[in-house]
Amino acid sequence: MAASVVKMLVLGALAFVVITTGCAGADGSDTGQGGAPGTGGTAGAAGSASGEAGTSGGAGTTGNAGATGAAGSTATGRGGTTGAAGTIGTGGSAIAGTTGSGGAGACGEDCGTSCTIPTLPAFSALPSNSKLPDPFMMMSGTRITSKSQWQCRRAETAAQIQNYETGKKNPKAPGAVTGSFASNRLTVNVLGKSFSVMVTLPSGTGPFPAVVYLDGSQLSGTISGMGVASIAFDTNSMANQSGMRGSGSFYSITGGDGSSGALIGWAWGVSRIIDALEVTPAAKIDPKRIGVTGCSRNGKGALMVGAFDERIALTIPQESGSGGTAAWRVSYAEDASFGGTMSSHKVQTLDSAYGEQPWFGTALQQFGTTANANKLPFDHHQLLGMVAPRGLLVLENTDYQWLGVNSVANAAAAGRKIFQGLGVPDNIGFSNSGHTHCGAIDSTESGFLRAFVQKFLLDNQTADTKAWRISKTAFSGSNLTVDEAKWIDWTTPTLD
Repeated sequence: MAASVVKMLVLGALAFVVITTGCAGADGSDTGQGGAPGTGGTAGAAGSASGEAGTSGGAGTTGNAGATGAAGSTATGRGGTTGAAGTIGTGGSAIAGTTGSGGAGACGEDCGTSCTIPTLPAFSALPSNSKLPDPFMMMSGTRITSKSQWQCRRAETAAQIQNYETGKKNPKAPGAVTGSFASNRLTVNVLGKSFSVMVTLPSGTGPFPAVVYLDGSQLSGTISGMGVASIAFDTNSMANQSGMRGSGSFYSITGGDGSSGALIGWAWGVSRIIDALEVTPAAKIDPKRIGVTGCSRNGKGALMVGAFDERIALTIPQESGSGGTAAWRVSYAEDASFGGTMSSHKVQTLDSAYGEQPWFGTALQQFGTTANANKLPFDHHQLLGMVAPRGLLVLENTDYQWLGVNSVANAAAAGRKIFQGLGVPDNIGFSNSGHTHCGAIDSTESGFLRAFVQKFLLDNQTADTKAWRISKTAFSGSNLTVDEAKWIDWTTPTLD
């Protein structure tokens, strides 16, 4: 595993922190506050991922939506500059402001805590579905029709993923988290214990945006000069991913028994870092402008971290493969197309990813065949969709068969439909290209990366994040395509 890497980036007077994960082996197996009540719809909280502002100001129900164009500026400190507030603020939607940048949620780590989650069926009672499940279908069997309903649909997906794949993120409620900052080290105090991370700040007074690097990243070179601070996250110390299930701060602090996997443990750790930053101004980090990135096995982690904390403004998983941006169902089909078998896979599949390292919860093991993977009530297009409407940039590699080139492309295309339904199609980007595993990305992807950092961490709402490039739909020698007819039997609604 690569050593933790911390980069400092500077753009004018702005600075940011980046936390990323290191490169796995080349085999790829690692794989406002709304405006005042009444006039102008000023409570629409444009750009906020949360609708709490809308409820406090009677969002958009009494005046001409967005008349002041300043909504959301105090609720989240970002977004809302487009003047579109109020148009979505009517219902106090938890995703009000999706017309803006889809900024980090003002309601905290999980905006769906008030949602009622139906009882989750036992494995034996789960129906089989060979298609990618409908992300807009509530567990009740009713499709959502409005943006305000997305929050609880997202909460259902989060509950399903924790129950069947990752294990619980919060086996014990964290309670009041405190922090202290000295000698560039942030100490996080939670549940009577503590852990710490190194923070590298740019020059200036702050507060600065930041990116969390899971064990380091080559992407830091592309971001250089943009003024982003760095937070170095040691994945193994938080939740060991090297064969020792149940080892690390996540387990020792929460009392977890190992049924939760390392990926969700990392998500817990990053969330507690953000908790501490929110109450530790001496760290000079703006907790509303946090990004996360990692590559290969740490790319899986970066996606899990970003999906499970609505305060994270930008998520950048790189070359994460199976268990990351790839879809479990599609990976089994892609593997079979290359002649892969259960004893000799060509593309990494669910059983392989589960058995390689303790990344996932113990409940996932029972889904480790083609037939059983079809019983999962979700797939990873929905994990991608959990990031919506916040920023998500997926970077993949076409030179490694093991990573599931076709699976990743199909999952990303399906996940993109969630962003489209929520009215923020440009908040998700995708690109794949050929290069060394976790190595330098090409100039096109560097441009995409800069644009997403500009928009979601530097608050540049004019940044062009129309970033969608599928250079190959399959590994060399295959004619597999992005086949919606094969994998999708649902339509993308236009949510009100």
